[in-house]
Amino acid sequence: MRKDIIIPEVKDVYIAAVQEMHEEFKTLDWNAYIINDGLAPLEMVLLTVQGYNDKQMTTHTRHTIKVLPAKGFAKIEFMQEDIFKLDNFYSVTYFLDNKMYEKRFEFPAHTIKAESAVALPVMDKDGVLAV
Repeated sequence: MRKDIIIPEVKDVYIAAVQEMHEEFKTLDWNAYIINDGLAPLEMVLLTVQGYNDKQMTTHTRHTIKVLPAKGFAKIEFMQEDIFKLDNFYSVTYFLDNKMYEKRFEFPAHTIKAESAVALPVMDKDGVLAV
């Protein structure tokens, strides 16, 4: 029965860590974003986030976005720099054209840093893309 379930390939959806100036506190903070570089909106986007290694584990958090517009993006969460030493996973599930899509994105330990930033699609900013 499991072999009969077809989960389509995720395309044009990205998770990125972006370093931004916090206007109120005047600090450089890292924030996680989801980016939809596709031509159609994503519906009922569900995200689960967790970081861990052999000795530590973060709290499992969940986020929901009702609609992520085509060529749009949304902030997921603030990222504390303490978690950069962990492998951080973002599991993304959404509906597009009445089909369910799912993908797990990863920021391996120690990969979120300013020198790893690249130009991001849609956002007109630089950031670190999850793999």
